[in-house]
Amino acid sequence: MNCAESRLLLHAHADGELDVASSLDLERHLKTCAACTGEKQSVHSLKAALRQSSLRYNAPDSLRKEVRRMARTSGGETSPRFHSLLLWKFLAFGATACAVLAILLPPARNSERDQLSNEAVASHVRSLMAEHLTDVASSDQHTVKPWFNGKLDFAPEVKDFAAQGFPLVGGRLAYLSGRAVAALVYRRNKHFINVFVWPAQNTRKSDLQRHRGYSVINRDADGLRYCVVSDLNQKELAEFANLFGR
Repeated sequence: MNCAESRLLLHAHADGELDVASSLDLERHLKTCAACTGEKQSVHSLKAALRQSSLRYNAPDSLRKEVRRMARTSGGETSPRFHSLLLWKFLAFGATACAVLAILLPPARNSERDQLSNEAVASHVRSLMAEHLTDVASSDQHTVKPWFNGKLDFAPEVKDFAAQGFPLVGGRLAYLSGRAVAALVYRRNKHFINVFVWPAQNTRKSDLQRHRGYSVINRDADGLRYCVVSDLNQKELAEFANLFGR
């Protein structure tokens, strides 16, 4: 990994969004590169400052004196001008508070389905950008499946679909939805397909959606969840996804 690739991943790393393999590659690079280590510290310092900085604004003394003066001259009754001043003060405070919350608070969480698709597509794209499609490169399912032993808390089903036109390329570790998952890599002509696999907590129907220009298919079979991501056309990708669980 070079410095340019490292700096592309620093923000994702700080937010805990990198898959396991990419995180390890980045950490190895940071151990030998002082410049990127400094950049990492700057990112973390900025995040800490945004969380801890005080954004309280105290009214100036001149405003306090003016409010007291108006209260005294009103003779115990609240004048229309005083009401107006208070109204504008509260409106200004409310606008400031809304602006601060909009900056500091994260946007409303997407649905679980949308969040998963976003993470899966991001992992797919990173694997292509960093040329790190596989940790174990092999078309032999009997080589790829044992490689995951001891690295995951489940045994992924690994099959080669070369006879159907989708040869196995290999596998790697990835990180989705807060857990380590298996990433199986297949190919269809010049299109790569990432298949993320982990145990299914509850069975649901298969679904297909488009996300950032990629097709994402979620399918449950034999107690495992398969999240299939590629830029392959939807018809062929659906045919491929249906091969799992047969």
